[in-house]
Amino acid sequence: MELKDLLAQVADGQTSADDALEQLKTLPYEDLSFAKVDHHRHIRSGFPEVVYCERKTPEQIRDIMKAIHNRAGLVLGTRASAEQYEVVRAALPEAVYHEVPRCITVGEPKEIIGNVAVCTAGTTDIPVAEEAALTAWMCGAEVHRYYDVGVAGLHRLLDQIDDIRAAHAIVAVAGMEGALASVLGGLVDAPIVAVPTSVGYGANFGGLSALLAMLNSCAAGSAVVNIDNGFNAGFMAAKINRQTVKGEDR
Repeated sequence: MELKDLLAQVADGQTSADDALEQLKTLPYEDLSFAKVDHHRHIRSGFPEVVYCERKTPEQIRDIMKAIHNRAGLVLGTRASAEQYEVVRAALPEAVYHEVPRCITVGEPKEIIGNVAVCTAGTTDIPVAEEAALTAWMCGAEVHRYYDVGVAGLHRLLDQIDDIRAAHAIVAVAGMEGALASVLGGLVDAPIVAVPTSVGYGANFGGLSALLAMLNSCAAGSAVVNIDNGFNAGFMAAKINRQTVKGEDR
């Protein structure tokens, strides 16, 4: 439960002050011995703490996600395996495993607003793009996907550009030489979050060539996240989207 909802229940008489106090004892963070779950994350950043699942045991992931879900009503786990998911689902039956981005979600956003465009240069970039798209959606953004619109066939991108221009934020996911972000930067006025991927032959150096190309782009208005970091791109795009919608509502 969110803090605002808890306070509203106290004000309405649905929850006693003593019961609210018991819940507030673990609101700053909840100590699970192996993890300190940050229940104030949503208040500070607009979304509950996200669980990075790699190198955690299935039981650790289960307990962390259960603690977050009990307070926030929804939770996202990234870089998760199907085996980890099965343990989580046993405790949280509504959990869903998203195979392509390797993510676990429990619950759904209460409201979907705005417009975030997620674009990929190629089909091989889709797993990273799906991590970005799912993250942005869990953060409350309406997401539109434009896949396989890389510069090797620029007409594919130009066919979609009017729709892409309608977005409040754009995620550009590309490996190889990472040119998609630069091309989009010269065609749109929305902020671009560029995501280099580790897709490419040997001289790609596991995504380093795409990363450096995006960092050195001559098209202004792009921010660059780490290699294959679809989560951070989706989270940033959702924040931009939320702030834009707030501005339009004023």
